[in-house]
Amino acid sequence: MGFLRSATELDTWQKQLILSLLKSPKPIKTLNHLKSLHVFLLRTNLHQNNFAIGNLITHCSTLYLMRYAAQLFDQMLQPNSFVYNTIIRGFQQNHQPRNALCYYDRMVKSVRPDCFTYPFVIRACSDLMERSMGLCVHGQLFKVGLELDVFISTSLIEFYCGFGEVEVAGRVFDELPVKDVVACTVMLSGYVNEVGDMERARELFDKMPDRDLVVWNTMICGYVKVGDVEAAKMLFDQAPVKDVVMYNAILGCYARNGELEVMLRFFHEIPKRDLVSWNSIIGGLVRRRRIGEAIKHFHQMQMENVNPNEVTLVSIISGCAQVGALDMGKWLHSYINRNNLGLNVLVGTALVDMYAKCGDLESAEYVFDKMPIRDVVAWNAMIMGFSMNGQSRKTMEFFKRMKNEAMRPNDVTILGVLCACVHAGLVDEGQKCFDSISKELGLRPKLEHYGCLVDLLGRAGLLNKAYEVIQSMPMAPHTGVWGALLGACKIHKNVDLAEVAIEHLIELDHEDGGYLAIMSNIYANARRWNDVLRVRDLMIKKGVGKLRGCSSIEINGEIHEFGVEEKIHPRAKEIHYMIDEISNRLKMAGHVSSTNEVFFDVEEEEKEKALYFHSEKMAVAFGLIATDKGTVIRIVKNLRICDDCHGAMKLISGIFEREIVVRDRSRFHHFKEGSCSCGDYW
Repeated sequence: MGFLRSATELDTWQKQLILSLLKSPKPIKTLNHLKSLHVFLLRTNLHQNNFAIGNLITHCSTLYLMRYAAQLFDQMLQPNSFVYNTIIRGFQQNHQPRNALCYYDRMVKSVRPDCFTYPFVIRACSDLMERSMGLCVHGQLFKVGLELDVFISTSLIEFYCGFGEVEVAGRVFDELPVKDVVACTVMLSGYVNEVGDMERARELFDKMPDRDLVVWNTMICGYVKVGDVEAAKMLFDQAPVKDVVMYNAILGCYARNGELEVMLRFFHEIPKRDLVSWNSIIGGLVRRRRIGEAIKHFHQMQMENVNPNEVTLVSIISGCAQVGALDMGKWLHSYINRNNLGLNVLVGTALVDMYAKCGDLESAEYVFDKMPIRDVVAWNAMIMGFSMNGQSRKTMEFFKRMKNEAMRPNDVTILGVLCACVHAGLVDEGQKCFDSISKELGLRPKLEHYGCLVDLLGRAGLLNKAYEVIQSMPMAPHTGVWGALLGACKIHKNVDLAEVAIEHLIELDHEDGGYLAIMSNIYANARRWNDVLRVRDLMIKKGVGKLRGCSSIEINGEIHEFGVEEKIHPRAKEIHYMIDEISNRLKMAGHVSSTNEVFFDVEEEEKEKALYFHSEKMAVAFGLIATDKGTVIRIVKNLRICDDCHGAMKLISGIFEREIVVRDRSRFHHFKEGSCSCGDYW
């Protein structure tokens, strides 16, 4: 009898031990450990014990072994609600919502679901976007009397918000007799993130007795999202506890909308800055074209042992592309190589784009060929690079290579190829490319494609055909299309068609004075001074003016910007002396200023003087005095280069034996030995 009692006690002790092991989340770390426990369950006849199997399934879920969990479940003869709930929760938490719903269907046929079942079933419906199934589950809650359970209702609120049905979610929330902080937070998140209703969100926020950090962050991020900087900052100041997420939300808002000094001051007030903080400040500086300061912060973040990620690198590289800062861009490229950061698609494409926008196509192609993986965006960056640099034939070769390598072009690719055709006057190739959008790619041409086609035909002198394209468009032409026709009319001095284009442009664009300025120049070239005066009066009446010309040049990693006749540069005197030297040497070379487009009521001598002080000439003058002989001068201009500056740049490149690269609003001009890469077709 003593032996039997001992055996029974031992058996009981083993069962208690294994059950305690199953309840503890710590010991089971591997599949082998899990299998050992399963063997013990079989030996101790606990393999049909609901508590034991339910806990073993929980461990399977933690180890992402849901197939093993399903095998355990399927061997159960009579699983109860605890086991069903455990496997449903396991599948839902392991991102297998379809299986979760399958086991729920099995459950309702044999076991009554309870308050622990429905939250995970509803979440599975949300994951699968199964609205109709979710509605059925909601209906079943009324049958079992669980419609007012706070945990289930919280899942329902989240479910309806996920479908954008915030009003329905609000009704579920309002019917709750007791609203805990989780239900309030989910409802608040619905108002903020799904519909941006900050008024109702604030109303709920003010009623909440307990507001944790998540609630404060949700509200502040909501105000940031709708662009209400003042309300976000006010709430930030009221928050009893502030974490880095809250600081980053306000900083991100300042980076997008705020003043530069306010953004910088707030950044330095953050007690503990993380990678997001640094990315926000660097992105904000890049957005304001303060590339030098962005680089300084980039160095500072490394000194504080914060490693940059691809967002950081892409942000700074794109900033260099924006202002044509080739030296900075090259330094960043060498930094990536030195630190073995690799060329993933995002960083590689950013480098290709940067080199292309700085006019260094050799480096752009080198990076492109080194990229291990290239998507359509990378191909487009290279094709656009060749296109805007006037290398139209190279664009066509690359386009052919892209198709040979089984990379399917998209609408942006075609736009790049069309632009290349525009710059080289390749009418037949351009027309064929335009036709391929629908015939080969199965896409519909967009407004931008029509704009390119009109530009292509117009520049080639086929103005009537360009106008026919506009009239046959399936959608209403936008300013880009009519603007392309107006530009072509200026080139070919077609006043009548220009008047048709400007009439539509005035209707479509009430603010931009650029088109009216072009029309004024068209009238001036036709010596129709009364019409020039009428257009100028219209510009004054509409309160618009020609956009201020601005050119920038990078010297020793620093960006220098120049406006027309600007005298605020530290070396302004030297620049003006160089301008005088350039003008004298241009006259000696036989250059005659093209004064047609300068105000007609200004004396001829004053017109010439105004042309000499155009921003790109100021930048070139500075480049000549600030760089060594033989250095390439690279300039970025915000407007299209004028006829006079284009002619002058050709001569300057020969007289001073310098290569000059000018990136204007629409393309690159590479001036070398007295000629331009555009072949005077621009």
